[in-house]
Amino acid sequence: MLASLVGVVGVWQRLGRFLEKYLDFLISFSAGVFLVIAYRLAAETLEQAPSAAAGLLWVFGGAVGIWLLFKFLPTLHHHESPHEEPHAINPRRVLLSDAFHNIGDGILLAASFAAGPAVGASAAIAVFVHELVQETSEFFVLRGAGYSAKKALWTNFAVSSTILVGALGGYFVLETVEMLEAPLLGLAAGMLLVVLLGDLIPHSISRSHGRRAPLRQTSFLVCPRRGSYGRCHHSRF
Repeated sequence: MLASLVGVVGVWQRLGRFLEKYLDFLISFSAGVFLVIAYRLAAETLEQAPSAAAGLLWVFGGAVGIWLLFKFLPTLHHHESPHEEPHAINPRRVLLSDAFHNIGDGILLAASFAAGPAVGASAAIAVFVHELVQETSEFFVLRGAGYSAKKALWTNFAVSSTILVGALGGYFVLETVEMLEAPLLGLAAGMLLVVLLGDLIPHSISRSHGRRAPLRQTSFLVCPRRGSYGRCHHSRF
């Protein structure tokens, strides 16, 4: 919710050029953080599962579930440049798919905090960055579909509130039924892997231009993996 409001208002007022310039790097950065989180969630799943086979099955189930959702709602992830044409995108479909996506993010946050404070905090930061980019892009898609700036802003903000459904639902499920913690962790890990392999990483690669751009994109993606979220020292490109 906050990412939606901050992203759109910031873009509308003064951050348009900045986000347009660094949009792809923000996506690459969130992909790197999500990669670490997926690894930690999968490891936690295997540790808590009654068997390795059961843990892998839960991860696989999460991957298949989100993949099927992407197949039925192909506009679920959209990282268009703010000035790209929406190509007759149905705004209602975009909003519906975004609502499902936000619920998934909420479940991811609940599962991540269940795995540990460090994992939860890292997931919250990554989700915020990812949502900042996605909700800003969605704002421009809605504008291109004919929504006024005010209507696009508040509609986007209202839909982003569905993240609370996933977060609160996941939290109360984990609090009430402790045995569901490992399955939820596995499902969240599988969902993240599909988002990474099918969306964020391909986007980062396809948007790389020139000889040095892929290196910069890779540095953003790999950087969070080093030193337990420690500082990364980038050379100048």
